[in-house]
Amino acid sequence: MQSTDQATDAGSVARAYFEAVAARDLDAMVGFYEPGGTGEIHGLVTLVAPDTYRAWFANLFAAFPDFRFEILDVVAEGEKAAVRWRATGTFDGDTRFEGMEPTGAKVDVSGCDLVTIRNGKIHRNDAYMNSAQMAQQLGALPSPGSPAERLTLAAFNMKTRVSRALRR
Repeated sequence: MQSTDQATDAGSVARAYFEAVAARDLDAMVGFYEPGGTGEIHGLVTLVAPDTYRAWFANLFAAFPDFRFEILDVVAEGEKAAVRWRATGTFDGDTRFEGMEPTGAKVDVSGCDLVTIRNGKIHRNDAYMNSAQMAQQLGALPSPGSPAERLTLAAFNMKTRVSRALRR
């Protein structure tokens, strides 16, 4: 794994950073960020390096003890790098994740991060993934096509009709 001292181009820094994620190396991960650098997992959380960043990922790794991370593609130009990835794990650790108690559920999600590198450090990371799919895999949302999903949609549509009728 390269350190940020050895690599300054966006593609090399991004790849080395995500190799640190795959290794679950919090010190290396935080070391790739400039102080105050931000990471946003859109629809889930905004993190600031080093404090909230380190705490959130430490919790993720504790909640998913078998967390695995795979880099699928890296494309870079200028100060930007796009990294497509896949993460898997079992939610059977000793801590909550995003307020949920461990369920023993297996997750398999993919996403893409757009990383901005300045002076060899991560300035900003915008991460995109299907959070609803992850919530379904964890059991927090009903599975597509399931009876629970049909009931949820029926209740939502009823609420919409009642709200519309009350506005008239």
